[in-house]
Amino acid sequence: MDGYGEVCLLGDGFDPSGAVRMREDEYDSRSGSDNIDGALSGDDRDANDEQQPKGKKYHRHTPHQIQELEIFFKECPHPDDKQRSELSRRLCLETKQVKFWFQNRRTQMKTQIERHENAILKQENDKLRAENSVMKDAIANPTCNTCGGPSIPGHLSFEEHHLRIENARLREELHRLYTVTNKFLGWPVSSPFGNQGSSPSSDSCLELSVGRSGIGRSSTVSDSMGLGNGHFGAGPVMPISKPEMGVSGNDIPLDRTIYVDFALAAMNELVEMAQTDAPLWIRSRDGGSRETLNLDEYSRTFPSSAGMKHINWTTEATRDSTMVIINSLALVETLMDANRWAEMFPCLIARATTIDVITSGMCGTRNGALQLMHAELRVLSPLVPVRTLKFLRFCRQHADGLWAVVDVSIGEGSDSNTFLGCRRLPSGCVVEDMPNGFSKVTWVEHTEYDETVIHQLYRQLISSGIGFGSQRWLANLQRQCECLAILMSSTIPTEDPAGISPGGRRSMLKLSQRMVDKFCSGLCSSSLHKWDKLVVGNISEDVKVMARKSINEPGEPPGIVLSAATSVWMPVTQQRLFAFLQDDRLRSEWDILSNSRPMLEMVRISKGQDADNRVSLLRANPMNANESTMFILQETWTDISGSLVVYAPVDTASVSLMMRGGDSAYVSLLPSGFAILPNATNNDKDASMKSGMNSGHDNGCLLTVAFQILVNNLPTAKLTVESVETVNNLIFCTIRKIKTALQVS
Repeated sequence: MDGYGEVCLLGDGFDPSGAVRMREDEYDSRSGSDNIDGALSGDDRDANDEQQPKGKKYHRHTPHQIQELEIFFKECPHPDDKQRSELSRRLCLETKQVKFWFQNRRTQMKTQIERHENAILKQENDKLRAENSVMKDAIANPTCNTCGGPSIPGHLSFEEHHLRIENARLREELHRLYTVTNKFLGWPVSSPFGNQGSSPSSDSCLELSVGRSGIGRSSTVSDSMGLGNGHFGAGPVMPISKPEMGVSGNDIPLDRTIYVDFALAAMNELVEMAQTDAPLWIRSRDGGSRETLNLDEYSRTFPSSAGMKHINWTTEATRDSTMVIINSLALVETLMDANRWAEMFPCLIARATTIDVITSGMCGTRNGALQLMHAELRVLSPLVPVRTLKFLRFCRQHADGLWAVVDVSIGEGSDSNTFLGCRRLPSGCVVEDMPNGFSKVTWVEHTEYDETVIHQLYRQLISSGIGFGSQRWLANLQRQCECLAILMSSTIPTEDPAGISPGGRRSMLKLSQRMVDKFCSGLCSSSLHKWDKLVVGNISEDVKVMARKSINEPGEPPGIVLSAATSVWMPVTQQRLFAFLQDDRLRSEWDILSNSRPMLEMVRISKGQDADNRVSLLRANPMNANESTMFILQETWTDISGSLVVYAPVDTASVSLMMRGGDSAYVSLLPSGFAILPNATNNDKDASMKSGMNSGHDNGCLLTVAFQILVNNLPTAKLTVESVETVNNLIFCTIRKIKTALQVS
């Protein structure tokens, strides 16, 4: 749509959806529904007027053709040649007819917007004339400020008249903002001054700021979730200031008004999906709490959202709920802060940024906060590309201790630079405080994506929701909150050694966090961590090899760093494989670097109630007196969504620094390790074979192996094929050792 993204409309009472909808009578007569053998338009029609034989009959498009063209126009106003050909074939039209229909439709849209702009400018012009007239009358007929009667000429200055005019303008703007905020929060539109046209009283401004007594709580709460019947109750009135909304005079930018409409619609859909049970949701066959979406029922319940589905894209939708040791306010603050959100989900989020804050909330809370965000989500495998999302995040309080945070994608359209390969439909969480200090979190994930970019081995797992679904989000949230609760507690777990100081614990945990982050970045490169992808002829295409030059990078040795990773199917359970890899006594059976030396756990820091969720410092005993002691920093965790084992060699000086509580930011690390994902439940033999999984191994899992090594300590050196082959052989040698130890083929 020509210039649509930059157009700023909006006057008082303007409905933004009116700029997008077209009247049926105008559409039938002018949008391309009537065509003359090819529906020429614009200059093409003028140039061919003389060539067209007189008396040609008009060919009106059928209602079905018009409806299909309108639906496609809303999604993509500028179709390319391939899309136009597909439309013409499907609708039995000529390609030129489709082309000129879209030209006429865009022209009509532009004309409508220009018409509305002219109307707004005319209103502004009339307003300025009225203000000028009032100022002239005020100067000609001055009044007394005390009694309101006529004043002696010259006693009322021009500045005082100007202040009165400004006061009237501010009162009008306050009324307009009050109307916008009430619409934003779903309240009836009314005047903040009652039925009188006078200025507000001293306490009316206070009411606008903090809300009237009794407002903001739901009248009824359901037994199951504490949610109101139907839609949630509205909260207090939220003031919207000029810096937050980008208001200039009496105009609000059109794109931000559309954002508000998107956010409100997405919030309503999320709340309904969080409350509604069968037939909208189908419970998992394993008897767990995870649920999948009934797409047919969703199409009937939310036809507007279902009607925008991308052709040939796969839908992934799950719902799950759990109890988390965090209160609703703390979780909401974490979700609305991009940095804290990424820290809470380190293995899920590669990068998160806030592009724009449209509203920051009210009265120092996040109620009504709306912001535009960008995120890159990942699965710990080189065979699954990073998901890039641009979305709105809207937060709303529906009752005391009851919040909802919803995300909805924007930006996908005709512009190829913003077409991101996936679209997040209304997704998010509903958080309800419990009396015991926990919160009940209900998480809904609903995404459409292009499945062709995902390796065949992972397609079933991703479509089932294990990769990006609600179960993984909640498992990560539960594990991180449990870790924070333990670390903030003054009581040290009994299995942790008493010899390490609190400062040493913090230093070791900080270093381990950086180690895991570097490991994940080597699996799924994002815009934050730049890697150069390498293509080597004799290396399997399932092995992802990347390299980068490290020059004065804190926490990394200088030189050329090589990262290699691959994923394979293992016919053993996730629990058995994780237990084998994290057992120090069995490490020599797969770790080539240990040289068959036994490992001793010197330090353990627990990060959860499960003993397997921990950070450890391992020591390899030297084989002779001339050999130096080797230390390994290792972090392990496991939950229902997967397991992780990450380790990195650490020199003796760095270990001594950590033990004393020193700054570990400059300790050099090159991590390696394993990521394990469980098998997607599937009883379809054909689907199992397509995804590369033997249907006889329903209890198998997917293992990702990754190594980062320094191949040359000179950043200017050239990378050789031999170095790439060495790390490739290291990966497959490790996999063979694991299979041999587990006695699987």
